[in-house]
Amino acid sequence: MTDQHGELDAALERVIDAARAHLAAVRAAEGRIDDDAVWQAYVALNNVSYAYDEQLLDAFGEVTPWDVESIDPDEADERFGGGAEGAEATDPHPRVISVRQRRDYRVPSVSALIRVADIARREGTPEEDEPAPVEGVGEAVLELLQSGDGSLSALDVPELEPLDGVVMVSEVGTPVDLESFDDDDPVGPFQPAADDRLVGRLDEHPFLDEDDHDHAGHHH
Repeated sequence: MTDQHGELDAALERVIDAARAHLAAVRAAEGRIDDDAVWQAYVALNNVSYAYDEQLLDAFGEVTPWDVESIDPDEADERFGGGAEGAEATDPHPRVISVRQRRDYRVPSVSALIRVADIARREGTPEEDEPAPVEGVGEAVLELLQSGDGSLSALDVPELEPLDGVVMVSEVGTPVDLESFDDDDPVGPFQPAADDRLVGRLDEHPFLDEDDHDHAGHHH
């Protein structure tokens, strides 16, 4: 155990040194946001704290109160890649975030769905005009979306029974250019590009028994 004691002492000294260096960098930055030296000192303090925590766990099965994960120093450097001295620091995530959502619905009664869509269309039409009747299930769903807030919550109506859904979050190089796709292109706007990076997927399952209003699932 003597070696482990020595290693633990050395690891703790590294934490203390790194904490002092971090404080010195913070003082020197005088409140500047995204200061390079502060960030580097932060990463160093984070990683030696993580190392000490791991060694304490290995040696004694004990942990510190610090809830830290190791930060890759190479990735940390990328956060401050380029930029002239004094220029604003680059954001660690300069890319565009793309959220793609799909939710499926069962239509228990077509006539009931068309009826609520007709009502929604009538409410959104000036009184002097006679709105055209809603024809078909697809048109009814579009009408509910347009008369609502445009989000899928506009489809939280008793006339639609929610099935499973999925939300995909990706980092993308360039935002979607809707002009470059035809209106009837079913794939183009949703097709991930080669350099898109999927961050994660959220599966949605309806909880109809517990709460008719909560259709969102939990992250697996």
